[in-house]
Amino acid sequence: MIDGFAVGAGTALWLGFLTAISPCPMTTNIAAVSFIGRQYSHPARVALAGIAYVCGRVTAYVALGVLLAGGLLSAPALSTFLQRWMNAILGPILVLVGMLLLGLLVFGSGTGSERGTKMKAWAAQGGLPGAFVLGVLFALSFCPISGALFLGSLVPLAVAQGSPLFFPLLYGVGTGAPAAIFALLIALGARSVGILFEKVGRAEGVARKVTGAVFVAAGIFFTLRYTFELF
Repeated sequence: MIDGFAVGAGTALWLGFLTAISPCPMTTNIAAVSFIGRQYSHPARVALAGIAYVCGRVTAYVALGVLLAGGLLSAPALSTFLQRWMNAILGPILVLVGMLLLGLLVFGSGTGSERGTKMKAWAAQGGLPGAFVLGVLFALSFCPISGALFLGSLVPLAVAQGSPLFFPLLYGVGTGAPAAIFALLIALGARSVGILFEKVGRAEGVARKVTGAVFVAAGIFFTLRYTFELF
């Protein structure tokens, strides 16, 4: 039988990957890695800069996850409340996040292009530390979908499993994996990056809708089971 913690860990990793291939984060990841890669002529330096960027993203999500989830768990009264009622609260949250992923709820969206241009210009002068900081800043530049996945799904999941460090770490690894792949392709001089980008974009739509449907179904189950205690 699969352990609940293992399922939660897999979910955290999947949420990170889904965040990475969502339109806004994916665009900024590709733009940042491509821009960083153009600053170096040696493939090893390109790969190192890409790794530094990914490490920046992972660090940001881990720090934010520890701050939010760890803060919630460290307050005794709040921790007791969450341990008792977290499943009941999680149901409606999952439904709302699922509706957002399915496009049933729409909020203002933005690519943050002006911010991205300034950040990339700064990173060009910062070398590997600049690439790391760029990863941190881009990770914290939430758009509606990435914000919903991290704040509305990952943080409650980390709280429910009592893992404010490990689950955000898995989420960060999930968000960084596609960027690391693109960095490797650029370092190797692959010409198929654009084609791969388009394929990932098409796959993202399917993955987002499937995940949204699963979230809505799970949210309805949690709501009926733990909020209304119907079974």
